[in-house]
Amino acid sequence: MSESPALTEVESYGVERIPDADRSATPFDLFRVAFGGANTFATCVLGAFPILFGLSFWQGLAATLLGVLGGSLILAPLAVFGPCNGTNNAVSSSAHLGVHGRIVGSFLSLLTAIAFFSISVWSSGDALVGGAHRLMGVPQNDGVFALAYGVFGALVLTVCVYGFRFMLFVNKIAVVAASTLFVLGFFAFVGDFDPGYQGMFPSASTAGFWPAFIGSALIVLSNPVSFGAFLGDWARYIPADTSRRKVVAAAFASQIATVLPFFFGLATASIIAKKAAPYMDAGAPNYVGGLLAISPGWYFLPVCLLALIGGLSTGTTSLYGTGLDFSSVFTRFSRVQATLFVGVLSIGFIFLGRFAANLSQSISTFATLIITCTAPWMIIMVLGYVTRRGWYDPDSLQVFNRRQRGGRYWFHHGWNWRGMGAWLTAAVLALLFVNVPGQFVGPCGDLVDGADISLPVGLATASLLYLALLWLFPEPREVYGPEGPRLVRASDAPVPPITTEAGAPVPAVAEGA
Repeated sequence: MSESPALTEVESYGVERIPDADRSATPFDLFRVAFGGANTFATCVLGAFPILFGLSFWQGLAATLLGVLGGSLILAPLAVFGPCNGTNNAVSSSAHLGVHGRIVGSFLSLLTAIAFFSISVWSSGDALVGGAHRLMGVPQNDGVFALAYGVFGALVLTVCVYGFRFMLFVNKIAVVAASTLFVLGFFAFVGDFDPGYQGMFPSASTAGFWPAFIGSALIVLSNPVSFGAFLGDWARYIPADTSRRKVVAAAFASQIATVLPFFFGLATASIIAKKAAPYMDAGAPNYVGGLLAISPGWYFLPVCLLALIGGLSTGTTSLYGTGLDFSSVFTRFSRVQATLFVGVLSIGFIFLGRFAANLSQSISTFATLIITCTAPWMIIMVLGYVTRRGWYDPDSLQVFNRRQRGGRYWFHHGWNWRGMGAWLTAAVLALLFVNVPGQFVGPCGDLVDGADISLPVGLATASLLYLALLWLFPEPREVYGPEGPRLVRASDAPVPPITTEAGAPVPAVAEGA
């Protein structure tokens, strides 16, 4: 195995398959990147929503644990594609959505990245400026906030341009530092914390409890699910012969560990609701402002450090993969050029959304809607992996990126209508049933006493419809590899050879190479 490149060496690989000799990452590295990207203020903000929705502390904790566990179970299997195919998950989705259908994963990851990058920069920037104001009297005006957002954006973009190794280094530090600062927060707030905080619903039979409980759990669940399109960006550097169980376990553990920042957000939000209630007004919530209002003076510096570390960690994990995906869809861009383009675009959205359109209060709803569409895509990927017995043809996965035609995953002009049809149907149905209290209610959102059942509807529809379509309309036998399909049937339909756009045949590449 060759030596790992230096931290300051700009990563050269895009979404092409990473050679085995250059894969030196471990499942623990995957844990650190995935946990580091979620162990931040942005997660604390999401953790405050149960209190904002009126739940008691214990009710909110139950919703949080349910959301973290459910999201972790949905997310963890997505980690296997990186080591298996040596590329990111959007490219791997070619096997199930088609050579062209893989752009669905790229589009979802772009929207997810912008949403969570925005949440991270806004929450971390607000905390940094607020902490600096309390520590040193720094003014709190638009110019100062803009400077904070700009600094965060520039730092994140710099790390992403250097690439995976530098991002891994940042997250090695962030995991330990942020966790230490969160634990330090226990001592800062333990005197004010009251686990008996009642909220608005004294019991589960109270009108409005279940919509608030389910809505809270889904917002929490959106955090681990948001990593679904990105896991392959980091896992592709893990050697192909690494135990799949270890890779899945690392992804699962990385999200279970986020109970720490979620608990911090939930506990401090319950304190804010009692001691600084105006900051938890459902019409204009300001968790960061409320946190600073209840913090003892000695904790202002840790708040600033949390803001800096967390903003950098979450921002890099979101932006890195999106630049990678963009370079694969628009092949004239290198990875660095695509990262710069998407980074500047995202930073522009952050400024526009914060200062011109006032979108900062509604971005969490936008993130929830994106996750509602992403979860069915994730289920199709996992079921596809199961039916294929984990077998893929890495060369055919790269057809789109090389601007070629044909191959095992060409299906119908580059689209696999089985996977595409199941995803689109499930996503549309799920959106109809969304019910985020006080923010967004779909046309069918009130059918179950106001409870949000969008996720169960989306997951069940995607699962049943996709398997039914694979059974009724079998895919070509060649997509399944030597052992054949599992749970579904296969057809003897021929697979077109890989050719250039001009129609010239491409020299064969050994399977699994």
